[in-house]
Amino acid sequence: MKTILSAGLLGLSVAFAGTAVAEPVKIGMITTLSGGGAGLGIDARDGFMLAIEQAGNDEIEVVIEDDARKPELAVQIADKMVQSDKVDLMTGIIWSNLAMAVVPSVTAQDIIYLSVNAGPSALAGAGCSPNYFNVAYQNDNFHEAMGKAANEEFKKTFIMAPNYPAGQDSLTGFKRFYEGDLAGEVYTKLGQTDYAAEIAQIRASGADSVFIFLPGGMGIAFTKQYAQSGVDLPLLGPAFSFSQDVLPAIGDAALGVKNTASWAPDLDNEANKAFVAAFQEAYDRLPSVYAAQAYDTANLILSAAGKASVEDKEAFRAALKEADFESVRGNFRFNTNNHPIQDFYVREVVKVDGTLTNSIVGTAFTDHEDAYASECNM
Repeated sequence: MKTILSAGLLGLSVAFAGTAVAEPVKIGMITTLSGGGAGLGIDARDGFMLAIEQAGNDEIEVVIEDDARKPELAVQIADKMVQSDKVDLMTGIIWSNLAMAVVPSVTAQDIIYLSVNAGPSALAGAGCSPNYFNVAYQNDNFHEAMGKAANEEFKKTFIMAPNYPAGQDSLTGFKRFYEGDLAGEVYTKLGQTDYAAEIAQIRASGADSVFIFLPGGMGIAFTKQYAQSGVDLPLLGPAFSFSQDVLPAIGDAALGVKNTASWAPDLDNEANKAFVAAFQEAYDRLPSVYAAQAYDTANLILSAAGKASVEDKEAFRAALKEADFESVRGNFRFNTNNHPIQDFYVREVVKVDGTLTNSIVGTAFTDHEDAYASECNM
């Protein structure tokens, strides 16, 4: 499935002040729009395109294609975007295994890639590239924040994640800051939907809490089965397991769950207030962390495109590095490895006017850097 959109063609009902662009810019967006995890890609697409629409400049063209969460398909699409579509920039990938299949090849061809979500450790350290900017986080970060926050209440946590790059980074990150004991450490199959065996392990483990990284449909399935199991241990997670895109499907089983992120809909800054209101007006739903990160990514691109031609790669990279835009996350700047330095919050799933959402209840980190920047030789 291929969609070609330019600013002004989406028909969104919200328009903000236009952003001047030095030269036409063609952006290739590969994201997950069908199959498992489609909600994550849809939110990323919608957040990204909201910012493009608000810019009101028809010199920005976005080519959108669906990777269906298949690495081999993502590689084929990326090759076509570079060779045939002649895109200037690429973005959009949600899943780390797809990012690892696509990003190194794309950046080696001197195409700048900006991540709206996936942040594998291999691309943050020795595998960093001047053509790779992660505008979201490094995979460990949300989990590091929960590991630190868990120290305040828990001493023996059972931890679980899918067996793929982001899952491995997840548990590595949690353990980096968690000072208690582990009641168990389990890797599940990516895309798994039956967690009876894992819940039995949790029940027998002697844990006082459970940390899960299970994004998309995996988190929906686990949390509902966990609530029905009668195991009465607090659930913890990164935002991905309890993000706005999955909360309606999980239902009240998610109420009270603590999770960590660099953003929440009630984060108190003017850029975020405007974004949340605009997203709700345009799409009739609350945004998720995926939408927020993608919105920031688009606004970063627009800022850089207003300062330098994308054909002048050195100047355009320098303009991106400045991060001269109003982030919905508030404080945001790039580290030496082109990954964010930002704050991370503890959120709690609450119900506001009948709608499940997340509200900030604490701060885990201020100006937090990822653990791999020192390994990057840029």
